[in-house]
Amino acid sequence: MAASDQKADLHRYLQDGRDALVWKLEGLSEYDIRRPLVATGTNLLGLVKHLASVEMGSFGDTFGRPCPDQLAWDEADPNSDMFAAPGDSRDFITGLYRRAWAHTDATIEILPLDAIGHVPWWPADRNEVTLHHILVRVATETSRHAGHADIIRELIDGAAGLTAGRPSLPPGDQAWWQAHHDRVERTAREATTGSSGRW
Repeated sequence: MAASDQKADLHRYLQDGRDALVWKLEGLSEYDIRRPLVATGTNLLGLVKHLASVEMGSFGDTFGRPCPDQLAWDEADPNSDMFAAPGDSRDFITGLYRRAWAHTDATIEILPLDAIGHVPWWPADRNEVTLHHILVRVATETSRHAGHADIIRELIDGAAGLTAGRPSLPPGDQAWWQAHHDRVERTAREATTGSSGRW
């Protein structure tokens, strides 16, 4: 596979994760996109803000191309990039993310996969990376957080799937999904009681 094909494939997977994450905000109130539904405080708009910051640093500062947009980092709060302040609107955060995409996309376009960069916040003895390394790392991190967003969105209103046009789920109405849920619950109980007859 040619290097340009590898770059295009990695870039496509990164964009798929971006699109999935942003879609999870659609149709929700300001409260719902911000509210934490798990003990770690994970929330939809915070995931978008976090990944905007990740892209700005990973494809900007790492390769000597600082992004014009920068998020202020609160040294006193290591989770400051994981939630939006009350004054930070959905449009502001998603706009920031899209501008980070544009900056990232330009970096990916102009640099070869073997271009060397240095991650400023990593120890000096192991901060040298290639564009290939960063592209794989950020694409997988984006997909991981899109998976978090899948669960958070489903907890909010039951909506599930990759994106509006690509649900990536078997077709089924509410009754079908309830039957599936019940079947999974039954198998979990059988496994813990040993009644399934299998070991």
